[in-house]
Amino acid sequence: MTANLASDTAMVMAAGLGKRMRPLTATQPKPLVRVAGKPLIDHALDRLAAEGIARAVVNVHYLADALEAHVADRARPRVTISDERDQLLETGGGMVRALPHLPDPFFCVNSDNIWLDGPTSALTELTRRWRSDEMDALLLVVEHGRAAGFRGQGDFSMDARGGLSRRLPGRVAPFIYTGIQLVSHRLLRDAPEGPFSTNVLWNRAMEDGRLFGVAFSGLWFEVGTPEAIKPTEEALASA
Repeated sequence: MTANLASDTAMVMAAGLGKRMRPLTATQPKPLVRVAGKPLIDHALDRLAAEGIARAVVNVHYLADALEAHVADRARPRVTISDERDQLLETGGGMVRALPHLPDPFFCVNSDNIWLDGPTSALTELTRRWRSDEMDALLLVVEHGRAAGFRGQGDFSMDARGGLSRRLPGRVAPFIYTGIQLVSHRLLRDAPEGPFSTNVLWNRAMEDGRLFGVAFSGLWFEVGTPEAIKPTEEALASA
């Protein structure tokens, strides 16, 4: 691990089909869609490099050759490919397949989110809050006011200890998951085989009182559709 972070490795989730980003993903994988002149995955990898991450594990499925070629020559972070060409494994199954390449704990980030650090960087905020004896996963969450362009109802409520609970039906939850988390191998124990969502593992961790969150002090941008690109570029320019 680095001197300052809980892990020197991050998994970058990049294997999705990018259906919401069509038609831009008809001929390229979503992580290669450009925002502010840079492919989405490079926003994530550059931010990880700036924080001291030495190695990134990138999972690939849709148009995998193009994505693998794009990251092949990166020196920082050094990229290891987790190949899902045979079967798209979703977020949980993707982590399970990549597990042989991942230390305990490891960071995990989605490739379609962009963030700007506040007074403390995202990975440092996770590291400072991390308690391996208490936590299976620590999620970076953001309040609605720091989620640029977000139109949803939120994902989680958080108690005074940082414990997370799901949004209640018909309610708005104060915190949104940023797609950035710090994960213990314990979260993946006895995991299902094949494709499944990380939500399965989070639900179990919540029942055990071992799913926690930390509120992000920076700005977060979800870039899930073509319509989100221009507002995100304008916000990045002004920031």
